[in-house]
Order: sequence, then C-alpha cells, then structure tokens
Amino acid sequence: MPHAEQISRELALRKQIEEYYLPRQLVNAIVEAGGIHTRSNENLVGIGFLDISRYTFLSQFLSPPENQAVLNGLYSAFAWVLRRHGGYLNKIEGDSLMFHYGGPIDPMVKEMDEDEAEKNIARQLFYTCVELQRISSLFNQGNENYLNKISDPETVESVYEAYRILGQLRSGYASASFNALFQIRIRVGAALGRVLIGNFGPDGAKQWDVIGMPVIEAKRMESSAPIGGLRITKEFFEILDKNGITRDYYRRLRREAEAMGSVYKDIAFEELFQRAMVYLKDKKNAEFETYSIQVNPSLPESICEQSRLLLTRGETGADDIVDFIKYYRGNHFVIHQLEELFIKERVNIRKDRLYRIMFPEKYAQRLAGHGDAESVLEEIINDSYSLFDLLKLLGKLQDSVKTRVAVDEVSTNDFQSYDDWVKDVREAVRKAYGENRSYTRQSYYFNHVVFPLFFAHIKAAILEFQERVDEVEEA
Repeated sequence: MPHAEQISRELALRKQIEEYYLPRQLVNAIVEAGGIHTRSNENLVGIGFLDISRYTFLSQFLSPPENQAVLNGLYSAFAWVLRRHGGYLNKIEGDSLMFHYGGPIDPMVKEMDEDEAEKNIARQLFYTCVELQRISSLFNQGNENYLNKISDPETVESVYEAYRILGQLRSGYASASFNALFQIRIRVGAALGRVLIGNFGPDGAKQWDVIGMPVIEAKRMESSAPIGGLRITKEFFEILDKNGITRDYYRRLRREAEAMGSVYKDIAFEELFQRAMVYLKDKKNAEFETYSIQVNPSLPESICEQSRLLLTRGETGADDIVDFIKYYRGNHFVIHQLEELFIKERVNIRKDRLYRIMFPEKYAQRLAGHGDAESVLEEIINDSYSLFDLLKLLGKLQDSVKTRVAVDEVSTNDFQSYDDWVKDVREAVRKAYGENRSYTRQSYYFNHVVFPLFFAHIKAAILEFQERVDEVEEA
C-alpha cells in the first residue's frame, strides 16, 4: 500500500474515532470559541446525577449484548432529553450518568447576565430531571409516541432495539405479576452552585469536567432520592421558588393529575415539594436540608397497581412492596392507596404488632388497662391508627435518635509531660464514653431492632397472604 494512501486511511480513522467518542457539544463549543479553554474558570452550573435502581436484577435475565442494547437505548433517550434542554452529558459510569448546565460550553447562557443565566439553568435542570423520570416510565410502557419528536435516526433505532429486547423478555413470562419485576426505575438528584469548570487530567487523558461542592451535593441528592423520585438541595429549591418555577410546576402537575383521575389532584404545595432532612453518615450524621419532589402525576395509583401485581411474586415481590413503603413512608397518598390494597386483598398487616415494636412499654400499659385482652387492644389500635399514622410515629422515633449528637472528639490540655497528657486523654475519653453510651444504645436499638422488625412484620404479612393464595390454588 502506498505510503500516502496509508496516511490518508489513518487520518480518516482518527477522524472517525474523534467523531465517535468526543461529545459533539464540546467540540462545537471549542470550534466556536476559536480554541481550547486551557484555563479553568469558576462558573454558576447546575449539576444532575441519575442512577438506574436495581438494574442488576433485570440484567441477570439478559445476555451481555442485550444488556448493552437496553442501556444504550435508555441512555440514547436520556441524552435526547438533555439535548432538548441544552444540557451536557458529562459522563456515563455503568448504570448511572452525570449531566450539567451552564459554563462556557452552554450556548443558551453565553449572552445572559448572571440573574438570567441562573433562572435559565435552574429551569432547564429542573425540567430535565422531571422529564428523565417520565421517559423512564414511558420505557416501561413501551410507549413510542415521543419517538416522533426525535429527529436523530440513531437514537430512535437504539430505543426501538431496547423496546424489542424488553418486549421479548416480558412476553417470555406470560404473568403480568412477574413482569412487574422488570421495571426500569431511576433516582435523580440535582444541585446548583458555583464550581470550577475546565480541563482536568494528565496529557493524553484530559476531560472537560466540573469540580466543587455542588457536584458532591448533587450526588448525595441522587443517592438519597426515592426510587422514581427527585431530590434537590435547599439552595436549588430556593432559586426555583424565587423565580416562580415551583408554582408553575405545581399548577401543571395538579392539572395533569386531575386529567388522569389521580388523587394527586389534591396534593398540597408542601407535599409536592417536601422538605426533608438527610443525614450524612460520612459526615458523622451531619444534617443536610433537601427537598423531595414528586414527578409522576399518577404515582399513588402506579405504585398501587405495581404492588397488586407483586403481591403474588414470592419473596422478591414482597421485598419490592416493602421497599415502596420504605421509600414513600412520608407520602400519605401512596401509603393510603397501599393500605386500601391490603384491606381489599385481605393482607393482615397487624397494626397492633407494629405499635408494640415501637412502644413496648406503652403497649404493655394499655394492655393491662384492658384486662390483658389482646384481641380488644388489637381492635382499638387497628381502628385508631392508619398505616400512615404508624409510619409517621416510626419517623419521629428515627428523628429523635438522629438529632442526638455523639461525642467523637476529646479535648485535652497542652502537652506538659507524658503522664499528665495521657491522664487528660484518659479522663476525656471516659467522659465521652459516658455521654455516648446512652445515645449509642438507643441508636443501635432503633436501627438494628425497631426499624428492621417493623418492616419484617409487614413482609411476613405479605408472605402469609402468598401462602394462603398458594393453598387455595392447590386445592
């Protein structure tokens, strides 16, 4: 092969590699700027993280090429959402991705002042997070309507291929209740703030990236978000609220819920944007104020229908239902729907047992007051408390444990001599131990006894129901 032809083929291959792997948005921004940004700058940026929950379960039913095709279809659909809103797909790592808005490569904010840019970034980031969740729901339905809006044929083809594989998987299991296990569920978290943005990494492995606390905070929001939900920082919520975006979204979701006949038509603003404290274990249980946001206008009915199908799917189905209750225990719309389902299907939750787990001494006192008649107290508790009431009480117990701060450090006097300094340390350690002992015992008891037992009883009630159904079918 002539030398010139070999060089030409190599150059063509290099160009193909660049087009295949390099983000087009980044390349276009560099070309428009007339050169590579070699210096990092501080910019206002909105950061989002998305994680596919429990994808490992779904993946075990697919071959490696099928897994690749399903993930490619999902990420193609997610990337389309980002492009619609002008977002930048920063990276994909396994079954999670990171994206951001703002900075020198965001064409939408280049000519805006900081106030305008803040509002635009906040709006685009927020509605991207909402739309990502809704795309996930459409994926589960195999809904093709939105594909008509996509002009890129490669994206459409990737989504269709994922639909085909998931369709084959679900058709292989005729039972709708079994197919309820094969759901794409994601959690999304977001934050907005000033970060350092630019090129990071050694020569030959540079990456356009952002670093700073908002990145860390956004990841924390994602990891603590409910499955199927969105969590954002307090600062991000305040920017949305200041610019009227929260009220616009509130009106929109209620209209959608009413059109769909969902109980969410009556959701209050504070329930749609629910303030919640997140406790960071890596920061010695430091408090982090956040907002959990509902994105599905028919979520209560959707969770209830999925749970109805999962009721007969053995221990895996029971675990999924219990997870729903854990994730949505602060959402009375969802929990009331689930309790109605349990009543209709005759799943005996035994609310008196749940009460006794949390308040053994109170239970004993009340039982003595009714002549040790357990059946009488059972009826009283079942009539007096809804499942949501009991979950609220569980939450209060949890908060009471979390708000106690353990002593992790000891203080001593300045070093004078070995023996004096060690004596000071010994006394400080013993004092800290005494202050921590009660806190540690109560915290351990709640986290390792009360909390797991509470949900184990609910799981046992579901397993009991499944056994009864199996006996009827065998007869």
